[in-house]
Amino acid sequence: MRGEEMKGYQQLGFEVNEGSKGNYIPKVQISMVKEVFVSNTAYRCSEDVANSEIAEKELRNSDREKFICVHFNIKNQIISYEVVSMGSLTSSIVHPREVFKAAILANAASVLFMHNHPSGDTEPSIDDIEITNRLCKAGNILGFNILDHLIITKYSYLSFRQKGLI
Repeated sequence: MRGEEMKGYQQLGFEVNEGSKGNYIPKVQISMVKEVFVSNTAYRCSEDVANSEIAEKELRNSDREKFICVHFNIKNQIISYEVVSMGSLTSSIVHPREVFKAAILANAASVLFMHNHPSGDTEPSIDDIEITNRLCKAGNILGFNILDHLIITKYSYLSFRQKGLI
């Protein structure tokens, strides 16, 4: 890389290192970008999360299914959350690898899954139950405490844990 190219990379905010032969090599780095969300509240139960700002902002009025993974520290305080998947009116595709990637980067101790049903029906589908089982198995292997999986509707919610599904 020539000097003017190096300056261009530096102006864009890239770190540029000098190689062994005087060549300049742009450094590529993956980092997690967070929208600021402050919560010093320790969540005591699933109802606290179902009535949280996250559920209100992301799920209650959405016209499409969204799947969210909420990340907690050891004191059960929310440290971050990620919208893992946005789907159609009736479904959302979720893969364990995508669900736990941000939780690992956030150094989370526990996670809680939640998704919405725009139809207003809180009853879990067979697919909801199957993906929850897969996520619980994967999370346990990775060392996460799985707190719950919530289905959120405009006026109500269902807890998989309270229903005995986790």
